[in-house]
Amino acid sequence: MAAPVEAIIDPDLPIIDPHHHLWDRSMFVGTPLIVQPEHPFQRVLDFAARYLLDEFLNDTNSGHNIKATVFLECHSMLKAEGEPETRYLGETQFVNGVAAMSASGVYGPTKVCAGIVGNVPLETGARAGALLDQHIAAGGGRFRGVRNAASWDADAAILGPISRQPAGRYLDPKFREGFAELGKRGLSFDAWLLEPQLPDLIDLARAFPQTPIVLDHVGTPLGLASYKGKREERFDVWAKNIRELATCPNVYVKLGGLAMVFCNFDSCLSNPPASSSQLAQ
Repeated sequence: MAAPVEAIIDPDLPIIDPHHHLWDRSMFVGTPLIVQPEHPFQRVLDFAARYLLDEFLNDTNSGHNIKATVFLECHSMLKAEGEPETRYLGETQFVNGVAAMSASGVYGPTKVCAGIVGNVPLETGARAGALLDQHIAAGGGRFRGVRNAASWDADAAILGPISRQPAGRYLDPKFREGFAELGKRGLSFDAWLLEPQLPDLIDLARAFPQTPIVLDHVGTPLGLASYKGKREERFDVWAKNIRELATCPNVYVKLGGLAMVFCNFDSCLSNPPASSSQLAQ
């Protein structure tokens, strides 16, 4: 069922969407990626298996004044061949192609994917520098930074099909060796981790005070699996760490993502979809 139509509060407000994805995973629809196919992330995959330029424009052409957007890596269109760390270059090449289509003006005034945040596995250490240079070249002037997720929890049911990171990724010395290559190139870093891991990001931000770090999804508060029913209990822990992170002048926070499945807000996947007021509540 379609989302409810809502009046735009300020249709002239210039907007840059700083975080969206593009993908085509239609081949996986109905195929459980994990042994717990009931995980809510599987429902998301089945619901939005294909989200490319046409689908994105359907959302952005609703009357808001969206000037430009920034693509965030999502393991989309990786190269089928080559060393694992080089396959992510396919995503940057794919997105830069979409950006070129949008820049032609044929698809409207919004500059889609005007910025690209890609994926370079920083555990490659100093070798990450050469990989970053390849992405910069492939991005046609649009490559702005890297996202390496560190999302992990001892309860694998939290992340379900995307439980793929080791614990303590941002604390790993080899990862930090690669992280140092970002600052040399004026690139930013997007961090995605779960609320109990926020101290790892605080440590990373203090170790690299000159590198801009963007915390995605407000630190991902949790409310499902072993965290179900503990939102009030965990809130003070989250808030304390967010305040501590706020003492790092190189850190920025994206306020999106509270509607993701990990918070366990059932209305986000309801039918019909929740209204803005319901989501705010």
